[in-house]
Amino acid sequence: MERQRIVFSGAGGQGVITAGIILAEAAVLYEGLNATQAQSYGPEARGGATRSDVIISDADIRYPKVAQPNILVTLTQEAYNKYVAIVRPGGMVIADARFVTLLNAVDARQIALPMHQRVMERIGKPIVLNICMLGALLGIAKLVNADSILAVLERRIPRDFLPMNRQALELGLELGTPYQR
Repeated sequence: MERQRIVFSGAGGQGVITAGIILAEAAVLYEGLNATQAQSYGPEARGGATRSDVIISDADIRYPKVAQPNILVTLTQEAYNKYVAIVRPGGMVIADARFVTLLNAVDARQIALPMHQRVMERIGKPIVLNICMLGALLGIAKLVNADSILAVLERRIPRDFLPMNRQALELGLELGTPYQR
């Protein structure tokens, strides 16, 4: 597998760090890959800028931070504006269409998906937006199998919340798959 460097970005409380952790765990525990996850927060615990770096590879990973991501996933305009310039040339940006206006500021494939809108229409709870985002990423980039993400979710979240998270993951896959690379 070619080394994949992903940056999840958004605002505190949107679950971008949790999404990064889930992806890294799925890669290591269920796919037999190497993965690292690092995170940073803005000055506020909720509402401030957050970032989760994930590296996935079948080779050794010597440094856990991402300087130039292959993929930037962003849920806010502030995060997009802050991180879009670091995307590798030829990389990819995945953004929530409701909160992010894409600019022609980078040599990358940019995809705006109505993740928040669809989560609210079908599930009615924004708490699973991060899982929808993860599903969209997998639908486009096929980093790990969706079953591996579900296995991590089954270990990490209360049973009562599994159906909602499963539905959000499937919704994200549905949104992302038409853009598969």
